[in-house]
Amino acid sequence: MTIRVATVQFQSRPKDKEYNLARVEHFTRTAADGGAQIVAFPELCLVGNRHLATSTAEALREVAEPDDGPSVARVSALARRLGVGIGVGLLTERDAWLFNAYAVCLPDGAVHIHRKLHASGYPGISDGGSYTVFDTPWDVRVGVLICLDNNIVENVRATAVLGAQILLAPHQTGGTHSMIPFGEDPIPLSLWENRAADPGALEAAFAGRSGRAWPLHCLPSRAHDNGMFIVFSNGVGRDHDEVRTGNAMIVDPYGRILAESRAIEDDLVAADLDLDLVSGSVGRWWMRARRPDLYRPLTCRPAA
Repeated sequence: MTIRVATVQFQSRPKDKEYNLARVEHFTRTAADGGAQIVAFPELCLVGNRHLATSTAEALREVAEPDDGPSVARVSALARRLGVGIGVGLLTERDAWLFNAYAVCLPDGAVHIHRKLHASGYPGISDGGSYTVFDTPWDVRVGVLICLDNNIVENVRATAVLGAQILLAPHQTGGTHSMIPFGEDPIPLSLWENRAADPGALEAAFAGRSGRAWPLHCLPSRAHDNGMFIVFSNGVGRDHDEVRTGNAMIVDPYGRILAESRAIEDDLVAADLDLDLVSGSVGRWWMRARRPDLYRPLTCRPAA
């Protein structure tokens, strides 16, 4: 059995939901025309990302919506109209708590909301408290983890144990000040601003250790070790004081990249996922060999 999945990188406009929703509709229609059944968009793509870290509580509430607010309603209607599943990132408010959330709207009208488990670096935004794994109309189980959630290995394993065959992994990453490997500097904003005159310099940066190397540290291993497909969507371009590096990609249960964008602008890539690879993968074999009775230390905080 196969399912066609698309993933998008695009540069959101802070607080400009109309523009961002228009981009979602554009890329969803493009993906649907190409036969995609699920299309994934980046973390916080409907509201913008980095500006939230320095926003006041009042400003955060101005862009937040309830789970069933107008943005989700609009995306859900689009999903029903086009017959595809659509995952979008937004800021939600529930019982006076704010969450970095991801809504997956399915063509049967179902909506699944994941609240980021690790909302580090965003004062006023709370951590979510549960995993999100659900069935879809295509007889495939899908899970969601947002950005930092994917870096905590237990989260990906728990999502796989709950039956996820496909993991949607929306991000806003690359070129950051906090997660650059090997002591590399963040990608300078000047490279982005000068991209029309010197696209090669930006392409090289996106392909380098402050760009593409970052998701490749973890995504193939998470996919391989847990026997699942990972659909990585990401922002691209200037995000307040940082540069997002795109590289939207789809990774199979053996850690192989099935599709990947190397563009330095908004882009979409898609791939056909052979779900039979999940059950026969090395990662699923290893999971069947697990001994949960040994794992009590995983419930303890690590030593300082």
